[in-house]
Amino acid sequence: MGEAKGGRDKRVVRLAVGFACLQGYLLSVFYDGVHPAVLLGSFSFARPQVLLILAWTVLAFVLLRVFSAKARDAALSRTLLWCYVALLAVGAALAAVPGENGAPVAFEGLVIGIPSALLMAAWGRAFARGGETGAVAVLASAGLAGILALPFCLLPPAANVALGILPVASCAALCSLEPYARAAQAADGSDRAEPAAAPGRLHPDASSTPVRQVRFSDVVASKDQRDETMRLSMKMLSGTFVFGAASGFMQVFRTDAVHEGSAAVSMLLLVFFSLAALQLLGAGRADESRSGAAQGQNPLAEVYRLALLLMMAGFLFVPVLGSFGVPGEAIVLAGYLGLSFVLVALFLRLSKARGLDPALAFASGFSSLYLGVMAGIVLGNGMVAVQPPGQIPFVVAAVAGLAALFAYLFLFTERDFEALSSLARTVDVFSEVCDGIASTYKLSKRESEILPLALRGRTGERIASELFISKSTAETHLRRIYAKTGTHGRQELIDLSETMRQSIQQSLASESR
Repeated sequence: MGEAKGGRDKRVVRLAVGFACLQGYLLSVFYDGVHPAVLLGSFSFARPQVLLILAWTVLAFVLLRVFSAKARDAALSRTLLWCYVALLAVGAALAAVPGENGAPVAFEGLVIGIPSALLMAAWGRAFARGGETGAVAVLASAGLAGILALPFCLLPPAANVALGILPVASCAALCSLEPYARAAQAADGSDRAEPAAAPGRLHPDASSTPVRQVRFSDVVASKDQRDETMRLSMKMLSGTFVFGAASGFMQVFRTDAVHEGSAAVSMLLLVFFSLAALQLLGAGRADESRSGAAQGQNPLAEVYRLALLLMMAGFLFVPVLGSFGVPGEAIVLAGYLGLSFVLVALFLRLSKARGLDPALAFASGFSSLYLGVMAGIVLGNGMVAVQPPGQIPFVVAAVAGLAALFAYLFLFTERDFEALSSLARTVDVFSEVCDGIASTYKLSKRESEILPLALRGRTGERIASELFISKSTAETHLRRIYAKTGTHGRQELIDLSETMRQSIQQSLASESR
């Protein structure tokens, strides 16, 4: 138990540090103030470099979704990841030289946007392999990213050349997780195999625990639950888009404030936000451990609320705090960055709830977020253009605040956050149940593929059609599953899965203490 816990702690550290290096690179590129406006006739267009980087990033995410599974695996292979790191180093060198010419700016967007998107997709898979520790690692990486980006927000633009070190460290951490994950899975499988003393028994004392009769809907999600998951995921993506738009508006609002050190203030506030979020997460899990109840407040939802509180506080203080040297837009940016890390944790839960490749969940989530930012930058520039010269465009900040409030109250509320998290936990437990049965009773690869379908109530004919095998082969594998698990039919197999589910939940509860 101690070794397993130590292994999980090492995994969390590697996840947090590696992802923080990538995010620190992106935060420095986006918010270090080396993005002059471009003159389009008599109109000054703010944040064009950021707009182009985001456009290339979204394009890469779209291509990732279009790719086949094999092509996606190839695009996220270790060899190509190092190629992406080299491109990001080139992008860091270009970012160190401010420019307004179209071709260099477009090339900078290309060499930063596409590689960063593919690296983020690879990190999505790494976080998914980390299990329930993923949320802790994501929130810890927020503070580390703020610390890494802080010096580049204070140093001259030429210091951005050193940014190329961060993607190297990120990729090294990412690659180091692969053999570790395989070893952890092998160790986990052997640990689960030990308690199997006899067919049909998961633990020596399992006979003392009465097994209740369960339905298929007790083990897997029903059609209504799957429809609800799709509805919630669409609401989450819509809310993510609007949150991104609010951020885009604020990036246009008083862009000269970036040169006054507001980005550094935002990074410091992001560090404090990360510390508060980790405290909320730890306190929430401690409460769940003591109570043993699953219906308590989701600690991640409290972090979601904290990020929105910080963001809205910035909107309220925009006209006030400027004279005190703390621009309100710096607080808004810190809240948005904190919110973006919370959304990363939510993208992981979305991948579990919908059974998606985590790389695709990251692609969908970040595409919505970045498309929102792009829309906010374009619309914000349009709103500034119609303002009388010399006036501070407070209307841009007001629209941004209204958009964020609308997204929180109507598009993706705390109740939706709780519901999606609950569905994700249900799906995650079902996956662990299937893996546990397969490892405990030494099921073959094909039998492990058939087991989830059998627990979902698929007939032999339906299993054959889904796996492209003959009906007789599917039924033969089902009989072998029954024989290996010591069960005599589908209902006893479901009873066994329910016993395994209870065992997993008890194990998680004891470890959290």
